[in-house]
Amino acid sequence: MDGYPLGSLDHNVPFLVVSGLSTAPTKSIPTDPSLREQSILVRSELPPIDSREAKIILRFIQERDATNLPWNSQDSSRRYKFKIRTIGREFLLPPRHARLPDNFEAPLSPPVLHSPFSPLSPGSSLYPDGLIDTQWLQKHQELIPGVCLTFYSLSSDPTLATLHDNQLKTDINAVKNAISQSGHKTRLVVVIVSDQSPSSVSQFQERLDNIRKSTGLDPKASLFVLPTRRTEAELENAVDSILTGVFDQATEYYRDLGRHSRKKRGRGIAPQPTIPPTSGTSHTLSLQGWNVRYDFKTAIFAEFRQEIDNAQRSYDQAYEALLGADVLETIPGWSPRFNDARLLADIIAIRALKCLLWTGQSTAAIRRWQAHHDRIFDLVDRRGRGTQNYGWKAWEARWSTVMANLIEKVEFPELELSTMLPYRPPEKNLSAERLQPWEFLHHQGYWYRAAARHLSNRRRLAFSIPEDDRKPPDASSPSQKNQVYGYDTYMCPEPHEELPLAGPGVNHAQLIFDHLMLARSEFQKRHQIRTSAELSLECCKELERMKEWKQIMGILTPLWRSMTFRTEGWWDIMEALSWTLRSAAVEVGQKDLVVAIDWELLNRGFSRRPGWHYDITKSLDDITLEGQSVISISDEHVTSFLQASFVFKNEEGKAGQTCPAQLSITSNSFPDAAPVVLSSIQVEFDGSLRTIHLKHQTNNNKTSMSSKLRATKVPLLEAEISDDAEDDDASETSSGSTSRVLLEGTDDLTLLPGQTRVFEMDVPLREPGDAKASSVELSVAPPSFTLRYTIGLRETNSVGLWYSQSSSQKKVTRANPQNIKVLPRPPKMEVRLVNMLEQYYAGELIGLALEIINEEDADANTRLDVVLRGPDVPSYKVQVEDGEGKSRPAGVEESKLDGIPVGTILNSKSAKVTITIDPVDRPITFDILVRARYHLVSDPSTPIIQQATYHLNIVNPFEASYDLFPRLHAEWPNYFNAEDIQDSSVGNEAVRRPRGLAQKWSLATRYASFAHEDLAILDLDVNVLSTQGNVSCKITKGQSMAEDGVIISPKTIEEAHFEVISQKLDLDDRSSATADFAFTIKWRRLTASEEVVNTTILPLPRFFVTTSEPRVLAGVSYYSPPKPPSSSEPSSSDSSPQLLFLDITIENPSSHFLTFGLMMEPSDEFAFSGAKTTTLNVLPVARRSVTYRLLPLVRGAWIRPTLVVRDKYFQKVLKIIATEGMKTDRDGVLVWVPPEDDADADSDTSASGDDE
Repeated sequence: MDGYPLGSLDHNVPFLVVSGLSTAPTKSIPTDPSLREQSILVRSELPPIDSREAKIILRFIQERDATNLPWNSQDSSRRYKFKIRTIGREFLLPPRHARLPDNFEAPLSPPVLHSPFSPLSPGSSLYPDGLIDTQWLQKHQELIPGVCLTFYSLSSDPTLATLHDNQLKTDINAVKNAISQSGHKTRLVVVIVSDQSPSSVSQFQERLDNIRKSTGLDPKASLFVLPTRRTEAELENAVDSILTGVFDQATEYYRDLGRHSRKKRGRGIAPQPTIPPTSGTSHTLSLQGWNVRYDFKTAIFAEFRQEIDNAQRSYDQAYEALLGADVLETIPGWSPRFNDARLLADIIAIRALKCLLWTGQSTAAIRRWQAHHDRIFDLVDRRGRGTQNYGWKAWEARWSTVMANLIEKVEFPELELSTMLPYRPPEKNLSAERLQPWEFLHHQGYWYRAAARHLSNRRRLAFSIPEDDRKPPDASSPSQKNQVYGYDTYMCPEPHEELPLAGPGVNHAQLIFDHLMLARSEFQKRHQIRTSAELSLECCKELERMKEWKQIMGILTPLWRSMTFRTEGWWDIMEALSWTLRSAAVEVGQKDLVVAIDWELLNRGFSRRPGWHYDITKSLDDITLEGQSVISISDEHVTSFLQASFVFKNEEGKAGQTCPAQLSITSNSFPDAAPVVLSSIQVEFDGSLRTIHLKHQTNNNKTSMSSKLRATKVPLLEAEISDDAEDDDASETSSGSTSRVLLEGTDDLTLLPGQTRVFEMDVPLREPGDAKASSVELSVAPPSFTLRYTIGLRETNSVGLWYSQSSSQKKVTRANPQNIKVLPRPPKMEVRLVNMLEQYYAGELIGLALEIINEEDADANTRLDVVLRGPDVPSYKVQVEDGEGKSRPAGVEESKLDGIPVGTILNSKSAKVTITIDPVDRPITFDILVRARYHLVSDPSTPIIQQATYHLNIVNPFEASYDLFPRLHAEWPNYFNAEDIQDSSVGNEAVRRPRGLAQKWSLATRYASFAHEDLAILDLDVNVLSTQGNVSCKITKGQSMAEDGVIISPKTIEEAHFEVISQKLDLDDRSSATADFAFTIKWRRLTASEEVVNTTILPLPRFFVTTSEPRVLAGVSYYSPPKPPSSSEPSSSDSSPQLLFLDITIENPSSHFLTFGLMMEPSDEFAFSGAKTTTLNVLPVARRSVTYRLLPLVRGAWIRPTLVVRDKYFQKVLKIIATEGMKTDRDGVLVWVPPEDDADADSDTSASGDDE
């Protein structure tokens, strides 16, 4: 929109002049000098406010300037929009009426004067039949403000208050009168600034009322008071409130102007000019022309009010009237008024487009844009100078640029870069219609590209202008004027300025380039890669006309390196881009780029360029050379005329052998291109294969060279070279260079156009594993440069070809023939474990004897790897016989020892290694991997591996079950014994002795052997692991073990008893306590030596060893009376009955006095002596016993004494616990009555029934 007059397309917002806050002088507006002389000066005599608060207020107001806001209705947070101009204390208003001409004779009646911008004033450029121009727009945009916002300060000094108030009233009235006398309806709004706070400003209310009455200002709309003693946020809110009121005043101002325009249009008459025209056509503006003027004004004032819909209707009305049959159709095409009317039509159309875009009607805007283009095309073609000239194309380019500029100004959210949308969706009311693609609002890049195409057509038509029309105008040649008249010069230069015979003229290439770059930028931002690449190429063609070679390099080089057109097969685009880039590269001396492009253009897939040499060795003939350059490119960025493939004949091979392979290279260059002589070919491999390096050696056999397929056998030899030898720039004396071994061969490496070269070779296979040919590097080394081109051998599903010496070929029917699997060389070394046991057990030290036997034909240098895999792998040690040993700590899942040197094992000899695994405490399963890595002394370059895996399952040799039975302890603390309740070692924790309650238990353990063989049990023991609850435990064995141990057979069960005495540390501590025990079995195999002792530890479950509740213990003893000495023969009458003593002991470990009731039920199995029912009182921390004498009535059977012990307070029946010689079931305790033979052997073991 730059080609249109200044201000003609600007968005209109209310014009606000702010006075009294700035001390800077007022900038003069560039207007006609005669108008400046007639302008009315509006001046205030009071000085501007110069304070910190005034600067803050001015900054707030200037930040509200809406001149640069987007042209849309998205920002609804602010109720007002202003174009703000800050002045000092004075400004000029244009004259309301124009002056009469100086040579005008005054008529009898006084003439009617009009605005200097009106077609009715003789001094106006529109006089007498012009429509409207941009001067009227500038009058309301720059000269006449809608509101004059004036700031004054209110003095707070009581001594000067009256004087300052009078000056303030006088100044306001003077400004108000000056605006009124100017004839303009600008509104005056006064803001009185006070240095007080809002709460204290009420003290000046009387003064403020006096000022209001004297000035006649409305306190709600034209007079505001602004206290400044507040925070900046509060001050900003107050300024916003004032500007909101000012915006209402401005809206009313522009509404009055719009109403005045509609009123004049409604009169239906054309006004008469001040002076009737007497020259030219002598006709004035028609009524239809005045209606166009009035409608245009109405639309502009609606824009000022931000009433976009009303403005749109007025613009449409003015546009239709302007292009109707009564206005523009009546203006002759040769008249300057025709172009003025075209300009007005463009301005109205653009402003209508802006209104449509403002309201979101993007598709309607596109249709309106196209409709205006079509109507102007028809008008110019009929009434103007035609459309087949450069002027029309210039307008079409400008019309497309206008749409792009409007889209930039509107800033649609749908076209933001984050959405990545190429166009904006249509409005909802058109979503059901079938729209054409161009009816969608595309981003601005689309329009810039259209403008560039129109500019290209403009250049084409400009160059078609005859030379006679391009001469400067000559006043003496009227025929030349007639010829020039045939060109449309609307908003573009004359033919002699467009393309002069001598001189620069219009720089069409620069114009096209600028628009193409703008379009390219937009397409790139939205990742439209293909279109942006096309535009880049078009840009560089224009730069080529301007000879801007460096810019071409900057644009095309990145595109050429990453061009996707190669893989997609767009050869014509590649060719055009490459030739353009090559021309620029030659000019700037970019040697590597020139060679790379020439290398790519040798492909016969491109079109042949006439006269081009197509010889890669001549690429740098037009460039000044300074030394030899090394250029490296690859097929990732450049498509070459050479194609390479590498094929292994076999899919698999063994290490130490060779595999036939073929390298084929095919040339697809032009038939008349020069042969390509490769200096070397290098094949790189992924895996263990060595690099193949082929060197060029000239062959004089011309017959074989000219064939389309040429296959040769190339022998390969190992050669050691340094890495620096491959770098041409490396110093010959550089130190620290490394060396590597290559497979070298020589052959004639000349490739003719269309020829396929096949190099067959035997590739040595070394290390086992997967290998593949990864790349082929082709080198060309003419005198001026060295080119290295790398071709990647990628994995594909296509089959390869195998060529024979007779030029026949066959398919290699497997995918990826460049891959080979190298199998290990079959090892002849044996790795085995000697004397491995059938089963290993937890707790024993495991020793494994390993023997490595060399059955190869030569001596072998061997190293050993040992890997243990499994959960919680134990530590182990590997010891080589007559060698060093290595150990490894325990690991989580894998423990590895690598590279244990075994040494050289002679042919048919062996080496012995011992693997010692530390004992484990639980069952575990792991694998032992033994790997012997060796190479023969005769072939050190071929590694050989022999490995063996052994599964080791370690199990527990024993399983056990446990029972803890209560027993009656002989000791009980006595309150009357000071030694039992006082600890003499108080304060000395090391020698502290338990003094609390003690309880006795019997721990019965039953253990079974799960071994596969007999084991010798050397010792059994129970250890206290930990205690909980301040208790100590002592454990003693129930029976001793034989010195030489006990033999236990597999799947047999043995039993062992242990006595446990637990005692609390303090007597006052009566809480329950627990203990953790471990059952320890010491054993050895019968085949092991006596020094070997293995230990198996079996953890026991946690047991309660003291209780805090009362318990009832039952004990039994037997008594049989002796036989009379006089009896010599036994008889049934002489047998005396056997007595049983049932002792019931109640322990009270609590601190409460407890009472128990005992009741013995009679039974048919026995008779008893004792209280059938009795009560027993037990003191705290005491125990009492009751004895019943039982006379069994049966022999050899279990009898059940039915005794009930009840806690009388809690009414709880206590369970009677059986001790030695008794057993318990769910109904109570059982006592064994031995048979008569056993009863004779019993002794009197009755216990007393005294209380304890």
